[in-house]
Amino acid sequence: MKVTEKNLIIGGVTIEPGEVKDVALFIAKQYDFTEIHMPVKVIRGTAEGPYLFICAAVHGDEVNGVEVIKRLSQHKALQNIKGTLILVPIVNAFGFNALSRYMPDRRDLNRCFPGNIHGSLSSRLAHLFVTEIVDKCTHGIDLHSGSHHRTNLPQIRACLFNKETIDIARAFNVPVILDAQVIEGSLRKVAFGKKMPLLVYEAGESLRYDEVAIQSGLHGVLSVMHALSMIEHKEKKQKKVRSIVAKGNFWIRSPHSGIVIVKKKLGTIVHPGELLGIISDPLGNNNIEIRAEKEGLIIGYTLLPLVNRGDAVFHIATFERTQLIEKSLEAFNDDKFDYEER
Repeated sequence: MKVTEKNLIIGGVTIEPGEVKDVALFIAKQYDFTEIHMPVKVIRGTAEGPYLFICAAVHGDEVNGVEVIKRLSQHKALQNIKGTLILVPIVNAFGFNALSRYMPDRRDLNRCFPGNIHGSLSSRLAHLFVTEIVDKCTHGIDLHSGSHHRTNLPQIRACLFNKETIDIARAFNVPVILDAQVIEGSLRKVAFGKKMPLLVYEAGESLRYDEVAIQSGLHGVLSVMHALSMIEHKEKKQKKVRSIVAKGNFWIRSPHSGIVIVKKKLGTIVHPGELLGIISDPLGNNNIEIRAEKEGLIIGYTLLPLVNRGDAVFHIATFERTQLIEKSLEAFNDDKFDYEER
């Protein structure tokens, strides 16, 4: 799908084909009456093409995506862009400035979409983002990281409801794709309702820069833009990662409270009965083993050594053929992300 309108208006600012503009999208005033804005960069080509938004920090403490967008905004591949690119590095400016996942009203912004102009602070911000950004686009990429002291292997989550979504999910060039169900109040649910292809990229942990997460995110975004014919392909020799759609995924939860020592790394293929971690008390007594229930790939785990009974410890993805994901991981680990930059 292509949008052919000549003028694009965001926050009252008109951006015409061939223009690049920064827009400070007004959100609200704070307690001291100082204003808080959502930073937006709009890059428009002269040739028609998709309207793609890329956003980060919907959860304010997820900073890897902010760096992906910062690097992307300066990339030479955008010099001859077709269509329109809308970059929103910080959606939840309140949480970002407070180093918090949540909004000041204690809500998760990603459970408040599409929002309501007359609702809570979170609902109003969600409504602003949908009406000013999402409604004006044909495609979207939402950049995330692990939460609550968890880290994620680079992966794509998407509602694989049509061929175009599947194609751009594979184009992102990370090993794992999860066919994720829509969650009420999520940005993904809004996109699904609009039949808009939307990718959610998950990688790394909150409040920490992870270079692999950042570089693979940048590489993935550029690859998707190339697949959408928005940019020319400028990469050097690289192994093509064959992204594999997971058959399913599940969490292994702590069977006991205590101190956990993780024995496996992200991206490790595990087999039934294999030792994943050990829980003990502060004196090292009463060791309790956590073992794999099924064959699968570790795509996330907790970084916090203190666990309560029932806490999620390991996130495992399962596949029809383990050999395929092994090859995908090998290509991904060998990839040097050799895109030329400014």
